[in-house]
Amino acid sequence: MIHRLHHNAYRCRGSEETRRFYEDFLGLKLAGTLEIKETKSGRKTETLHTFYELGDGSYLAFFEAPDMPFEFKPQHDYDLHIALEVDAETLQRMLAKGKAAGVETRGVSDHGFIHSIYFRDPNGYVIELAAKTARHEREMDPATNGAREKLERWTAARQPRMAGVS
Repeated sequence: MIHRLHHNAYRCRGSEETRRFYEDFLGLKLAGTLEIKETKSGRKTETLHTFYELGDGSYLAFFEAPDMPFEFKPQHDYDLHIALEVDAETLQRMLAKGKAAGVETRGVSDHGFIHSIYFRDPNGYVIELAAKTARHEREMDPATNGAREKLERWTAARQPRMAGVS
């Protein structure tokens, strides 16, 4: 049985600039670092793996691996974003903090079941802070929200049409 998320890991350009964003700006505690000198396959490396703790005990983690090529680019929200849950008061406070700090800040977006704001971290990743609304539980309940049926309808509409095949 899967219990919960332990960590998600991403590449970073620099561990210190990443720490400044996640610890100093977002307020996530730097909980651990792991220096990796050799991979499990025996390849020598100089990599730092850092872990930032969330309120539920899970972590966001980053690898600074200067000896391994990686294309850093500003990510589109649909390609990659990290959504972190906050309360409504924190959402408003962080919106003001982001604008005051000169951090790229967007929102508030009303998605019905959540209200969201967005930042871009130093690595190009979109960070979403999301506050649940009163509709959240109802809209995220697969017993009543039709999620499976919507997925099946979406999938069927995109199946290649096989004209003339029986």
